[in-house]
Amino acid sequence: MIDFRVRPPLDNEALNALFSVGFPSWQTEPDTSDWQQVLGHSLTYVCAYDAGALVGFVNVAWDGRAHAFLLDTRVHPDYRRRGVGRELVRQAAEAAKSAGCEWLHVDYEDDLTPFYEACGFRPTAAGLIRLNGGEHK
Repeated sequence: MIDFRVRPPLDNEALNALFSVGFPSWQTEPDTSDWQQVLGHSLTYVCAYDAGALVGFVNVAWDGRAHAFLLDTRVHPDYRRRGVGRELVRQAAEAAKSAGCEWLHVDYEDDLTPFYEACGFRPTAAGLIRLNGGEHK
């Protein structure tokens, strides 16, 4: 049974391990990202565990007022298509609503449209500037 927790204590090792499984861009070089500053500035985050192992994560950033932003939704490949991602997003949305946010935004690649639509998101027009000078994908 999957155990969902809002803002549990979370270490870099567990998050880096989750992000490196099933995501080729994270597998090219072992990542040792320090997530503590990100987590400390987040409105909230939600984790999914199976027998104590981290199998899912989503982060919620915000503007301090009405807008929250869903970031870094990740589910271990062995747990996908089992409702884990939808529940992570549902709990994240509930936490943002409880904090007084009126809107929850998310950016995603086209192949994730069915997932985010199943979570209740609707497409909107948005703008994007890539700040590191690379090409837009």
